[in-house]
Amino acid sequence: MIKIQSFSEVESDFFEGRDFSQSIDVVKEMLSDVKKRKDDALFDYAKKFDVSVPSSLELPREELESAASELLKNDPKLYDAISYSRDLALAFAKRQRESFDDFEMEIAPGVFTSQKTIPVETAGVYVPAGRFPLVSTVVMTVVPAVAAGVKKIVLCTPPRVHPDEIEKAKKIGEGVSGNPFLGGKPYADKNIMAAAYLCGCTSAFCVGGAQAIGAMAFGTQSVPRADVIVGPGNKFVAEAKKQVYGSVGIDMVAGPTEVFIIADESANVEWVAADLLAQAEHDVVAQSVLATTSRDFANKVALEIERQLAVLPTRETASQSIENYGRIIICDSLEQAAEAANKKAPEHLEIAMNEGSERDKIASLCHNYGSLFLGHESAEVFGDYAAGLNHTLPTSGSARFTGGLSVRMFLKTVTALRTKRDSEGAKKSAEMAGILGDAEGLSAHAHAARLRM
Repeated sequence: MIKIQSFSEVESDFFEGRDFSQSIDVVKEMLSDVKKRKDDALFDYAKKFDVSVPSSLELPREELESAASELLKNDPKLYDAISYSRDLALAFAKRQRESFDDFEMEIAPGVFTSQKTIPVETAGVYVPAGRFPLVSTVVMTVVPAVAAGVKKIVLCTPPRVHPDEIEKAKKIGEGVSGNPFLGGKPYADKNIMAAAYLCGCTSAFCVGGAQAIGAMAFGTQSVPRADVIVGPGNKFVAEAKKQVYGSVGIDMVAGPTEVFIIADESANVEWVAADLLAQAEHDVVAQSVLATTSRDFANKVALEIERQLAVLPTRETASQSIENYGRIIICDSLEQAAEAANKKAPEHLEIAMNEGSERDKIASLCHNYGSLFLGHESAEVFGDYAAGLNHTLPTSGSARFTGGLSVRMFLKTVTALRTKRDSEGAKKSAEMAGILGDAEGLSAHAHAARLRM
């Protein structure tokens, strides 16, 4: 049963960032190994961690195209869902791209400053394929890079045994974790490959785990070096991204997923319970939180969670998440609920209230969240899959200082200066630069400025 407590009873550490990663020495060793031995290291780690060790790492373009064609034939509804999600995400990301203006301004007489926003050359995307192959993550990571105008989009995802070789692998007892199938055709989760083709990846590789992050960070004989790396993963992947930051850019170090719902008594009990469980089923350490002013509503939601859990296929995971990390907070007012949300800075924030001035007021009070879902009908799962928004969002309180993955991650803003000889502004800049150079004891700086006077 989910924990119910009043706001005054909430422990102070509830509002602190949740960090389930740690400085894992094995990741540091793996990254060093990949940097040194490149492809050889990737093959060795595949033997240790994966179900397949292919003869080569790159997934052939025709394999990706075939996966998309097969998906269209065998599961047209999923094909259409991926395409719809891609189209909305692309439209939103393109509009984001338009918000970054290039300009030149005469900041002082004869002194012109300018800004240009340009895409990085190579983006690296990691897509997990463990218990839940995250097809939607392909959309959310690849499409913003496409919208940004990135030339090379490299995707890495764990290897699988090729369908042509599954029977052979079974006969010799290979193709399972700890005893991988060796030397087969490069292959990955078929839906991830189809999505990679549909969304515009330029190349894809069957490489998983922290070693994939190392491959994209440093480059190997097969995997190109990326300028930025994005995408979720387990604690080893998260730690690898943390350690390679500086060599490459990263989107964020993501922790366990979370949702925070502010609801009044107009909210639908069944919907609220379903939204809490949708988050809880991700991971045993996912966190689902409801803040409300009504204890009666809280009790109804708690009972509804138990009712839905009883028939939920993922109840083993979801029940642990709800029991250990979920909670319902009884607040004195909805303003206090907004205060709690801001202190928590959740990945996803829902405001389950009827449209009107009261909802608008509560929404205006909230300013720390990854994405906001406003109103009863705006289910958080829409944002996960097919509403244009990106589902790669800050967790563990990091929404206090950053937003989610967007087209911005694949862009860099560069600046330029040009001046007119003997202009008033150029002379003034030279004079002031000389004074500041002297003040800092940097005489060559001052000299280089005064030569222009």
